[in-house]
Amino acid sequence: MFSRLFARPVTVHAHCDLPCGVYDPAQARIEAESVHMIQKKYQDNEDPAFRTRAIVIKEQRAELAKHHISVLWSDYFKAPHFEKYPQLHELVNSALKAASAAKASTDPATGQKLLDLIAEIDKIFWETKKA
Repeated sequence: MFSRLFARPVTVHAHCDLPCGVYDPAQARIEAESVHMIQKKYQDNEDPAFRTRAIVIKEQRAELAKHHISVLWSDYFKAPHFEKYPQLHELVNSALKAASAAKASTDPATGQKLLDLIAEIDKIFWETKKA
């Protein structure tokens, strides 16, 4: 016990907060796909009760997409990523704003825009995994 108490500290280095494999844009994509599909179903259904429920679920899923995008931005992407991909800050900001727009809209085009931006983040994410 004393040996551990007085042991020299070990310094470890990692490019993210947790071991690799924890972060993945797929989580945001899955939520965004739900948002997009709900928007389509909303457009195809006139039942007021269905539409109300669809809006509630869509807003929850859009908020989860925002959460997953934010986690990537704050916990996974680090300074070397932002140096190599200078558009990354603006891309993440645009994706977060697109998630907010999709949350507030029943237009499937807003959900598709969110999916497109997540696809761009996904491409950069996987490029960083190769390095």
